[in-house]
Amino acid sequence: MTNLGNEPWFKDPALTRVFSLLNADGGEGRVVGGAVRNSLMGLAVSDIDVATTLTPEQVIARASATGIKAVPTGVAHGTVTLVVDGKPFEVTTLRADVETDGRRAKVAFSSDWQTDAERRDLTINALYVDAAGDVIDLVGGLADIEKRDIRFIGDAPTRVAEDYLRILRFFRFFAYYGTGRPDADGLRACASARSKLKTLSAERVWSELRKLLSAEDPGRALLWMRQVGVLSEILPETEKWGIDTIPALIDTEKALDWRPDPLLRVAAIVPPDAERLEKMASRLKLANAEAAYFKAWSKVPVVNDELSFSAFARLLYRYGAEGIKTRLKLALATARGKAEGDMQEMARSARLGNLLNQAENWKKPQFPINGGDVMDVGVAAGKKVGEMLSSLEDFWVEQNFSPDRAALLARLKDQTR
Repeated sequence: MTNLGNEPWFKDPALTRVFSLLNADGGEGRVVGGAVRNSLMGLAVSDIDVATTLTPEQVIARASATGIKAVPTGVAHGTVTLVVDGKPFEVTTLRADVETDGRRAKVAFSSDWQTDAERRDLTINALYVDAAGDVIDLVGGLADIEKRDIRFIGDAPTRVAEDYLRILRFFRFFAYYGTGRPDADGLRACASARSKLKTLSAERVWSELRKLLSAEDPGRALLWMRQVGVLSEILPETEKWGIDTIPALIDTEKALDWRPDPLLRVAAIVPPDAERLEKMASRLKLANAEAAYFKAWSKVPVVNDELSFSAFARLLYRYGAEGIKTRLKLALATARGKAEGDMQEMARSARLGNLLNQAENWKKPQFPINGGDVMDVGVAAGKKVGEMLSSLEDFWVEQNFSPDRAALLARLKDQTR
């Protein structure tokens, strides 16, 4: 019997209190899901979720009687959050699916551990740990963890049809935990049902895709998603663009210690076309900041890696640093991918790296003149003020931001004489 009783998270007194609360008077609680999976894989454990035979009302009543804070975070779905010593534990009643339509499920509370395990998505996510620390495997998850095999529980098409978001979850968990080739039955089920992804809310799809793209190396998952038509289903922009930049980008991230950035990885696989990116942002219901990221990137021209420091500073002023940094990171990844044995690409990589460093440390200078200054020299309020201000700013930029306020005011007065 595999036992996790010596894991630091398991020995936490707060979890011991949760077990004591749930396991009294005929009830039972077991840790389930990510904490078990990650421990068995030697990975860090963060959140601890608990499954129980008790109903939410029973959990709340027991917590109240023992002075433990209970938050009804999802009572309709069986979930109560217990807060012990400042730590949250999601406690969910065992469930059985009554009805599913591929987007949401109607559930009934249960006390049957086998039924609860079999309604979950993947074998590696359906392992339990009891109060003694023993791992309880009802679906073959231990063997799959050993092989790092990402596999649906039972019949793959049935699991997918219960919730079509499981198509993306299959590839997301493969990105984080899988090796080799994805499970063949799982691939076929995902390929067959890929058109059903259109029935899901954009928010759910983007949330899952964003998590997938935050993996340390989502390259193999993206390759298989493309292979079976799932990627083009959710990101049609990639269809004629491809994912060839991803391996070089991942290598560059690791070499230069860049944190995984899902937005940069999307930029690596879609064209920098403003109209298409705007439609993508609307379709996926991206947050305003995310949509602005792609808009800024699409407006930036290709950066000449041989630009002088001053010329590059002018480019940064006109287009903003954020979009330019995206351009440079993608260009640098591509150059590094070609650099082995190619002196020209090695030199180009070095130049792009220098420009990126300049962009990351750049602070936009403040133009020292405003519309009020233009009107102070006798220009009437209106379109002419903006035109003169814009012309003066262009001059200031072309002079590498060197003319000070006095010099600009003198030039302004000369222009209005």
